[in-house]
Amino acid sequence: MDNKSKYTTRQKKELEEYMETIPGVHVTAAQVRDYFRAQGKDIGTATIYRQLERMVSEGLVSKYIIDSKSSACFAYIGESEHVQDSVCFHCKCEKCGRLIHLHCEELETIQEHLMKTHRFALDPLRTVFYGICEDCLTKEQDDIE
Repeated sequence: MDNKSKYTTRQKKELEEYMETIPGVHVTAAQVRDYFRAQGKDIGTATIYRQLERMVSEGLVSKYIIDSKSSACFAYIGESEHVQDSVCFHCKCEKCGRLIHLHCEELETIQEHLMKTHRFALDPLRTVFYGICEDCLTKEQDDIE
């Protein structure tokens, strides 16, 4: 490892410390930027994205890309873990574009069924359920009434 890759900036350290506090939680670079801004620390989105990508290459963070219209999501998995404890599926609202991270034992059962019965390995990181989120459904109902 060369000296450049060993160099740790204050921003990288703060980002890693923040990600450690939210293990398994999916965040975008913009959400991380907003967190730091709320803390009075102005770290650019590009810097955050670059540091998150480094953490992905180091095996500390997982990266999820749902589709070409959604921002990449990142989740801290830690140094000793290479697989999350629970499976995460995704739901995307076709109205507002909201991405919902779904940890659901029922879907894990379906994943197991697909493998056992149909010899098909479902990739939960790339499985997206499209529909309408609760907020948009409520708004539609309010508009009707």
